[in-house]
Amino acid sequence: MHKDVELLASYWTIAGGALPHTDHEYSPFDFRDRVEAAAKAGFKGFGIWHADLDHILEKRTLPEMKGILDDNGIQHVELEFLTDWFLDGERKKKSDLQKKRLLIAAQTLRARHVKVGDFFQENCPMPRLIESFASLCKDAAEHGTRIGFELMPFAMIRTLGEALEMIKGAGANNGGIAFDLWHIAKLKIPYQEVARVPPEYLLSVELNDGTFEAPWSLHEDTIHHRRLCGEGEFDIPGFVACVQKAGYAGPYGIEVLSQELRQKPLAELAARSFTTTMAQFR
Repeated sequence: MHKDVELLASYWTIAGGALPHTDHEYSPFDFRDRVEAAAKAGFKGFGIWHADLDHILEKRTLPEMKGILDDNGIQHVELEFLTDWFLDGERKKKSDLQKKRLLIAAQTLRARHVKVGDFFQENCPMPRLIESFASLCKDAAEHGTRIGFELMPFAMIRTLGEALEMIKGAGANNGGIAFDLWHIAKLKIPYQEVARVPPEYLLSVELNDGTFEAPWSLHEDTIHHRRLCGEGEFDIPGFVACVQKAGYAGPYGIEVLSQELRQKPLAELAARSFTTTMAQFR
């Protein structure tokens, strides 16, 4: 086991029956139970989805959540997900309300970063994206956190070059790219290109496994058929070597959205996800 590696239990991995892109995105597992299970397994980081945050806050306060995280030695908190931040009209108004909730939570929970992006391949000119990302980072800085743009096939920009253009153009020292191995594999981005990303733009890294080809749609593949590390076809150690070559030294998230794993007990989810991910660093 690599003594310097710290893992973050990304939200969906141990959320149990939470269903992506539905009205039931919140976890049926209690927040305290999830945090305790993650800590017991060995995780030093913990992820929270926006719908789950709203659900938790129906019964707990942000200071209470912070106390639970602290009591269990959680050092890295990730909040997600913000969309429509670069649009206009009613969708932007709703996005601004969600942004406010996420940033208030980020300040109290001392979140490492907030993940943002797009799921609908919206068309938006690059100058507008740069302006919007810069504004988002400015708001985040006022709450003591950072903004990570998650590069994925479903977003309004889908190449590493475009993502870097937006990040560099924004010129914010608290903004960068969130690299999820799943999306890197599906976008067919060579690991060597990731290795050349300037370290100041490499904000977070998530690991997982899967197959390069599937009989179902990419959307279904993404939300139902990801696998734990070492159980698929991805070269995870090779990817880790490239992000480390680029200078990344932060925690590694493990994000697995899996129809099969949603049926498993919490303790098993936490233990298996930690063990299989940590094995990639031996």
